[in-house]
Amino acid sequence: MLASSRQRAQDVPTEKSEFQSLIVSPASSDAAETNTNCNSICVCVYLTFSLTAFVFSARQLTVQMMQNPQILAALQERLDGLNGSTSGYMESLPKVVKRRVNALKNLQVKCAHIEAKFYEEVHELERKYAALYQPLFDKRSDIVKAAYEPTDEECEWKIDEEEELTDEMKEKAKLEEEKKDEEKEDPKGIPEFWLTVFKNVDLLSDMLQEHDEAILKHLQDIKVIFSAPGQPMSFTLEFLFEANDFFTNTVLTKTYKMRAEPDESDPFSFDGPEIMCCTGCTIEWTKGKNVTLKTIKKKQKHKGRGTVRTVTKTVPNDSFFNFFTPPEDFEIGHFIRERIVPRAVLYFTGEAIEDDDDDYDEEGEEADDEEGEEEADEENDPDYDPKVSLHVPPLKISGVLTKTLLSRSQLHWLRVLFPKSEAVLTVGH
Repeated sequence: MLASSRQRAQDVPTEKSEFQSLIVSPASSDAAETNTNCNSICVCVYLTFSLTAFVFSARQLTVQMMQNPQILAALQERLDGLNGSTSGYMESLPKVVKRRVNALKNLQVKCAHIEAKFYEEVHELERKYAALYQPLFDKRSDIVKAAYEPTDEECEWKIDEEEELTDEMKEKAKLEEEKKDEEKEDPKGIPEFWLTVFKNVDLLSDMLQEHDEAILKHLQDIKVIFSAPGQPMSFTLEFLFEANDFFTNTVLTKTYKMRAEPDESDPFSFDGPEIMCCTGCTIEWTKGKNVTLKTIKKKQKHKGRGTVRTVTKTVPNDSFFNFFTPPEDFEIGHFIRERIVPRAVLYFTGEAIEDDDDDYDEEGEEADDEEGEEEADEENDPDYDPKVSLHVPPLKISGVLTKTLLSRSQLHWLRVLFPKSEAVLTVGH
């Protein structure tokens, strides 16, 4: 068997000349058609071997290049130099055309200032309608904290036709509810209303820790306060708490300051009001109740005597209440203002969550599937060697953003070479 295997191996052509001899030397004139098919197969096999060898060599060469610090430094310098660069098209235009383009850009700046006025008026409308919403939100708060008991008329909710129940089922459901009410104490208001809202929203639930929940059970309301007329544009989130054992504050605040006009140094980047910074507040924690800190014990060994002592240290702890010692969490503040406060009951019931899910398509899932297919292709590649895989350090591709005009092919290879880069690469426009 070993001899026959060697014989078959010797029969396989491995050099270009052997393939050529097979192609140009048919076995006989009677077998021309068969020989043509064989020639095609041989060409395909040869090209496949050649391409595989090329890809493997290219991969090895790329790995070697990426491990060379001089090449990495040169590439980093080149990428840094792309900051603010253009495609070269503008430079190629005649001077008279460039002059007209500058006129268009001046018109665009004027458009940006008009847009800023538009958003100022929108802010005035927000302030006006916030005053109309507030009595409803106050009543919502009173119901939640049991300061007001809604009437039967206010509690009547029209059921959709699909949810219509027969009289018999309604009576049965009513009896079951009455039985449950008899078995347990009468709850006040809507217990854990805001805690449930937070748990139902991924953006907020990711911030919650188990030790936060006991505190958030005391949260009674969240308000949005807009800046006064004539003042710089801003808004403040007020978190109102009932008396509790954790801190003495009754209100915790977070203020977001906004820029409502174009930046003179970059007017074309203006796309409406932008949150520029935020400030929190000081939480007056009860002694031993500060959940943003934790105490750890560490053992230290004396270098000379060899004795061991235990040292107690206070270190930061993960908590939702770090929200009030601001990191730059503009997205969270905007989301609470725009979605959570106006539609709190729908996040409590979960109905708003379903609406949010409908806003997203399945492109991300398709992309994940494509990545999985690529990984599977690599694993199935007989020439793939994980030891020779491309390991690229997380270079900082500064400036390669929307202001840099790069072709889609250039961006493709930058993403391939730098999958862990800190910049988000996009096609310039």
